Amino acid sequence: MATFLYRVGRLAFRRRWYVALVWAAVLAVVGLGALKAPGASDEEFSMPGIESQKAFDLMEERFPGATADGATARVVFVAPGGEKVTATENKKAVEKAVAELGDGSQVAGVADPFQAKAVSKDGTTAYATVSYKVAANDLTDAGKTHLERVIDEARDAGLTVEAGGSAMDDGGGAGGMAEVIGIAIAAVVLLVTFGSLAAAGLPLLTAVIGVGVSMATILALSDALGLSTTTGTLAMMLGLAVGIDYALFVVSRYREERAKGRTPQEATGLAVGTAGSAVVFAGLTVVIALAGLSVVGIPMLTKMGLAAAGAVVVAVLIALTLVPAFLGFWPNAVLSRRSRKSGRMEEGGEDNGGTRWARFVLRRPLPVLLLGVVGLGALAVPMTQLQLGMPGDEAKSTSTTERRAYDALADAFGPGFNGPLTVVVDAKGDADPKGAVTTVAEQIGATKGIVSVSPARFNEAGDTAVFSVVPSTAPTDEKTKDLVTVIRDERPGVEAETGATFEVTGSTALNIDISDKVQAALVPYLIVVVGLAIVLLLVVFRSLLVPLKAALGFLLSVLASLGAVVVVFQQGHGAELLGVEQTGPIMSLMPIFLVGIVFGLAMDYEVFLVSRMREAYVHGEPAPQAVTSGFRHSARVVVAAALIMIAVFAGFIGESDSMIKMIGFGLATAVLLDAFVVRMAIVPAVLALLGDKAWWLPKWLDRILPRVDVEGEALSRRSEAEPAPDAPDAPDAPADLEPART
Repeated sequence: MATFLYRVGRLAFRRRWYVALVWAAVLAVVGLGALKAPGASDEEFSMPGIESQKAFDLMEERFPGATADGATARVVFVAPGGEKVTATENKKAVEKAVAELGDGSQVAGVADPFQAKAVSKDGTTAYATVSYKVAANDLTDAGKTHLERVIDEARDAGLTVEAGGSAMDDGGGAGGMAEVIGIAIAAVVLLVTFGSLAAAGLPLLTAVIGVGVSMATILALSDALGLSTTTGTLAMMLGLAVGIDYALFVVSRYREERAKGRTPQEATGLAVGTAGSAVVFAGLTVVIALAGLSVVGIPMLTKMGLAAAGAVVVAVLIALTLVPAFLGFWPNAVLSRRSRKSGRMEEGGEDNGGTRWARFVLRRPLPVLLLGVVGLGALAVPMTQLQLGMPGDEAKSTSTTERRAYDALADAFGPGFNGPLTVVVDAKGDADPKGAVTTVAEQIGATKGIVSVSPARFNEAGDTAVFSVVPSTAPTDEKTKDLVTVIRDERPGVEAETGATFEVTGSTALNIDISDKVQAALVPYLIVVVGLAIVLLLVVFRSLLVPLKAALGFLLSVLASLGAVVVVFQQGHGAELLGVEQTGPIMSLMPIFLVGIVFGLAMDYEVFLVSRMREAYVHGEPAPQAVTSGFRHSARVVVAAALIMIAVFAGFIGESDSMIKMIGFGLATAVLLDAFVVRMAIVPAVLALLGDKAWWLPKWLDRILPRVDVEGEALSRRSEAEPAPDAPDAPDAPADLEPART
């Protein structure tokens, strides 16, 4: 592996113009494809194998066209204090607004609240449901402007008017500010780390190119593969983070090799052969974790994982080809300013912050280990109270009309009104379908916790009916989840009595089913991903205990980060600082997201840090000294890489979308804990306690595992035997730029 990548690095250095032109051509081709693509659509969420999805499928079969994915808007009218919406003037204002709402070119119909009995018992609140002919993503600006204009006119009449529903969705997804903040902080970290504008700019430039290629590819293929507008968010987030990190490690190793007196081309080859090997295996762990999301069985999640995995693959390829090509263009520009001014290459001394920290841990391994494990364990405790759900309008800011509409409906019609259950009754083959449906509705309506049951609506064949059930509790309340369970548990008795079957669905039941399925899939997912990664790390480190330690450290960091998410987003501690106005259940997909992404990133730091320790140990250093050597060469770069990734993820905390905000916080916290507590403290403490046993591998396993030479042992023998000559066109170091002897 190291020898092959060494040749790749030297080839990219020599043929830098060709490499740069190839990547420019790739970016141009996919960019053109993205411009010509019809655009990503709002993907219909589906989850095979759950009751809610089966009920939706049955409704589409028995009520053709009735469940079309058209946008809806629920406009809520609240009378001024002490008045009723049924008062003459208020009623006129509502009816006028309803009539104007129906005049929209994309509007299919509007339900008049006074005819649809959509007025609260106290008469203070009414709502009108606007149905559109097109999906929310296809609503034109004119259609949205028409809705907003009618709402403003109704407000001018003295009513309080708010609106919610899919028609009010602004598309979500990450804006541009998150990326700008992340890149700005990354630039500062890189500048401080390298002391060179070119060295700081090169990883940023290559990462942006990689993200451009990845996002353009996703947009170009969005229509053919059915990718949604949110699919690219994760790819952008990870592509930017790992793209900077992977280039950072190659450039850092290049500077280190130059400090040893290597010529630019030789230093580039050695950097790609050694740091590039770590990049390949670190990237593989991330790809395994992301591709493993397909185990969960959620099509949307599978697409997001595969798209993000593709972005990581692009980042790896750019680190192995475009980065060395750019080093060929500017071989000395990436060196520190001090080296360029003095004309002498400065090799890092024996003592730096990394070696001092490593020696501190080596002297006190047990206290450091206990403190790290206990601290992470304490952070993980709140995770035991984790409640999963899908935050809706109730999680949005009170400055949004969607949140105010949600609150107004909850106040007027009860907390359960915003999340009604939909019951689909299949009476096909029953002698008296209407009687069976009536019995099912009465039985469910008598269940404790049910406020009301709507009249049943039959299909044309008269063998299937649908009715709504309003719970007494809010959609995200645990009591609502218990109520759905009770209704479903009573089903066998009801079916035996009526001969008809029924299923419970609706957004509330769907979210409950998603949470249950994700929780059930978490353990199999962990087994698959962690198992594959342990095998990969066995090949990389040729050690039995190091991969197991890496996996256990990851479990600690991910549980602690989940605990932190619960503390902020569910319990509300410090929520105001992050702009979280409403706490509640954690997004159902959050644990699986966090496990998948953080596992890959955690293995990144493990590979980068421990591979240098392994390299020193293989080259003859005692186990404790190998730990120190690994920290001397890698600690500063790993810290910089972690800070960059934290900055990129933390930038997404400022987004208005609650899901993206939660993911950004969770990932930033997980990287912080994993990089600085697990990899920088617990890992060296464990290695210090294990000593030579850390690198033990049974002989039978040693014979089975393939040898990939990640530590570059073959390259060391090659360089000691005979330095490889540079190609004539390779720019060499100036004659006066020689290594400083320290």
